Amino acid sequence: MKRRDFLRTFFSLFVKGALLSTAGYMYAKYIEPRQLTVRRYDIVHPLIPKSFDGCRILQFSDVHLGYHYSVDHFQRVVKRMNDLDPHLICFTGDLLDKPNEYEHVAAVTSLLATLHAPLGKYCIYGNHDHGGYGTNIYKDMMENAGFRLLVNEWVRVRQSNEQIVIAGLDDFMLGQPNFAKTVQQLPKETYTIALIHEPDLVTQASVYPFHLQLSGHSHGGQIQLPWIGPLVTPPLAKQYVEGFYDVQQLTLYVNRGLGTTRMPFRFLTPPELTLFTLKAGL
Repeated sequence: MKRRDFLRTFFSLFVKGALLSTAGYMYAKYIEPRQLTVRRYDIVHPLIPKSFDGCRILQFSDVHLGYHYSVDHFQRVVKRMNDLDPHLICFTGDLLDKPNEYEHVAAVTSLLATLHAPLGKYCIYGNHDHGGYGTNIYKDMMENAGFRLLVNEWVRVRQSNEQIVIAGLDDFMLGQPNFAKTVQQLPKETYTIALIHEPDLVTQASVYPFHLQLSGHSHGGQIQLPWIGPLVTPPLAKQYVEGFYDVQQLTLYVNRGLGTTRMPFRFLTPPELTLFTLKAGL
């Protein structure tokens, strides 16, 4: 190859690489983080009561409201959640990125209050909810918005003289989690959904009478590459990153979350809402 041809080829590849890098950056920062997906799944189990057959449970997670996730953006997501017409809503932690620095607490609380779910709205602490002196800020926001904050405890959800249970564990990283307390006096032979922020705790959770664990925390890695997968995941989200897993008798689902933290990028991990439909098993 002549020197002129080599330089022309090199320059062409350089320009294409630069354009691809720029396009990738713009996509990961400005496009994919706004491409909300709704994932829909049926959950079948013999302990699901007939009166809960068809019950829709909406999970959302890891909003990280702050500099990179605005109230206006969240308002659109809240509208989408209500459009899905859930019977029950579960939030699996990390509402504000830096609670003690956040200036729109009242506006977000009002938005959360507009979420409608006739069988109740339930939530747990994530590590960011405790971090930044946020424990009481988050508690007040969620309770004022009509959510039941579950901290190492469980609650019955009743319908037509039948019931399921929603249990919630305090955050493992910055809270005071207690599995034994969480399952204390848990009714036997009752379908139980555990809200646990960090997915890798499923190994511990699987020895308790839970049937479905809903988690977040991982953000799906935020950035994934083809054939490689997530580049970085946070502590306690190393083994279980997104989607379904079966661990012993327990089914785990890891939600990719809505927002971002540390880096305002998503690539091949679009934000999600998850809508589960319960099916009474035979």
